[in-house]
Amino acid sequence: MYRVSDVMTKQVVYLPAETTLDEAARVMKEADIGDVVVTEGSTLAGLLTDRDIVVRAVAECSDPTSTTIGSIITREVVMIEQHSTAGEAAALMRERNIRRILVCDNERKLVGIVSLGDLAMQLDPSSALADISEGAPNN
Repeated sequence: MYRVSDVMTKQVVYLPAETTLDEAARVMKEADIGDVVVTEGSTLAGLLTDRDIVVRAVAECSDPTSTTIGSIITREVVMIEQHSTAGEAAALMRERNIRRILVCDNERKLVGIVSLGDLAMQLDPSSALADISEGAPNN
């Protein structure tokens, strides 16, 4: 039985909420990732995904050089403990209708991110979702 810690992405990239969309997109491209954790000072403010940039910013014709990521992030983040099972993570994603969950240790310290693609690659590598995820940025 796989644990979330077995399938999660351990590389977490943090950006301050004041970061502009174009800079965030550049960081995500260079790191080959689909999300970044957004902070306001030392506080976790939310999660920015590649989909947020497209759906919330581009579709609304926001200027990527002046729009900050703090203005478009998903502020309600969902967390799961790293020792939870991959099945529990999948059930939580299904229940909340989300594609990514922040992973914490037993002291609620962020230790990774698990995505639907991570779960598909580990649990059913021959699935269509795993095939698609393999070609997409991590997370």
